[in-house]
Amino acid sequence: MNDTAWHIAQLNVARTVAPLDSPVLAEFMAALDGVNALAEASPGFVWRLKSDSGNATDIKVSDDPNFLVNMSVWQSVEALFAFVYRTGHNKVMVRRREWFDKPAEAYQVLWWIPAGHVPTVAEALARLAHLRAHGPTAHAFTFSERYPVPGAAGDPTDMRPEPYCVGWT
Repeated sequence: MNDTAWHIAQLNVARTVAPLDSPVLAEFMAALDGVNALAEASPGFVWRLKSDSGNATDIKVSDDPNFLVNMSVWQSVEALFAFVYRTGHNKVMVRRREWFDKPAEAYQVLWWIPAGHVPTVAEALARLAHLRAHGPTAHAFTFSERYPVPGAAGDPTDMRPEPYCVGWT
């Protein structure tokens, strides 16, 4: 269980197979408002990265126009896990192979932040780079190897994310 002094932050990144305004991504783009509303209404939701448009697809963090970032903060890792794998969000996630290139390396990272802290994209990308370079650690981890809140005893645990959502076959 999460200590109230800590929240969980998450970043996931992806590269679209086509420009956002292409017919290939029309269903993905049409689903965004609903998925974002679902996240914001979910128990444990704290914050998500969004622009004035209400989503993060127009926040550019690289020269690659097809590179997208998604960030959010939750009261607990369990609340985030429930949203990702136990709501309508997973219906969009299982279709990601249609809309995004298969990642060559880790594309999602989790890390603990003090409650009230709003992470920056630079901070999140640094956590992802750390995960890619060092594998899961208390500094940057995944649902499959989740670390306890800072200062808490315990070994990493596997939250057993849904295989059909996690794997890229």
